[in-house]
Amino acid sequence: MVPPDKADGGGKRPGEFELIEKIFAPLTVGADGAYALKDDAALYRPASGCETVLTVDAMVAGVHFLPEDPPEGVARKLLRVNLSDLAAKGAVPRGYLLTTVWTEGTSLEWIEAFASGLGNDQVRYGVTLWGGDTVKTPGPLTLSLTAIGEVAEGQMIRRGGARPGDDLYITGTVGDGGLGLMVLQDKLRGLNAEDAAFLSRRYREPDPRTDVGPRLCGVAHAALDVSDGLMADLGHICEVSGVGARVEMDLVPLSEAARAALEMDEDLVAQIAGGGDDYEILFTAPAEKAGAIADIAAETGVPVTRIGSILRADKGLSTVDGSGRQIPLKQLGYRHF
Repeated sequence: MVPPDKADGGGKRPGEFELIEKIFAPLTVGADGAYALKDDAALYRPASGCETVLTVDAMVAGVHFLPEDPPEGVARKLLRVNLSDLAAKGAVPRGYLLTTVWTEGTSLEWIEAFASGLGNDQVRYGVTLWGGDTVKTPGPLTLSLTAIGEVAEGQMIRRGGARPGDDLYITGTVGDGGLGLMVLQDKLRGLNAEDAAFLSRRYREPDPRTDVGPRLCGVAHAALDVSDGLMADLGHICEVSGVGARVEMDLVPLSEAARAALEMDEDLVAQIAGGGDDYEILFTAPAEKAGAIADIAAETGVPVTRIGSILRADKGLSTVDGSGRQIPLKQLGYRHF
């Protein structure tokens, strides 16, 4: 499909209200409080005993996604990165608000495919569109989504709860997103077609751990999703919690595709540890919760791996190899700013 900022408009595009009625209002089916997008605001009542959790992320063409990316995939990534934030807080996703800032060249075909991608993922993750806004811009195409979820009162998992002595865990595998971007930018060559496709998909369409996140309430002391990179996001936990941490790099889980890339170029360890776009849940928990965490992994089918320990603040943030020797942080792509 033609990139949205380079299209010729794909014929006459409907006006704002027709676009909302025909393309986006159907995404509200099942959400009575959305009023089919015919009111000025939506109404939402959280379940009894629950609190509301909100998060927002924006994506800009050429910055957060490639202009030639399929519109269905762009929609899925926009929704999923927000659902990933909710999952890391222990929240169950319920709905979302959407702001679309279209360029003059964004075709009706592109918009329809974008909405289709949202609709498919709504079914997959149990959410509906509740409202939003749509406007025009000279460019670039910009999209923003606010996701809303629920968590039991007092149970939201914050970044700031890590304690010395906690174990450090991560879901899934690390590094696939950053490597996938390299593949799409033609900066990582030599992989077989299957591995290249796997890494590309992991960048374009992350897998929010919505099954795992709510189960971590009462188990994890601190959590966030890995968007900036493993080491950078661990640094966020340490800063807010006032602790240090040690990561055992030999324990960090890698996909077969990431291992294949690393075998070609050992220096890619920096991209794996610092590349970002993984959207896995990084969390800390006391040692006595190891059994509960193993049960969560078994129940959800999502691997959860212990990769290190939380230490006192004066120990700082460090990484070690299998022999216990320290690896310089700069070698792993860690950045304070």
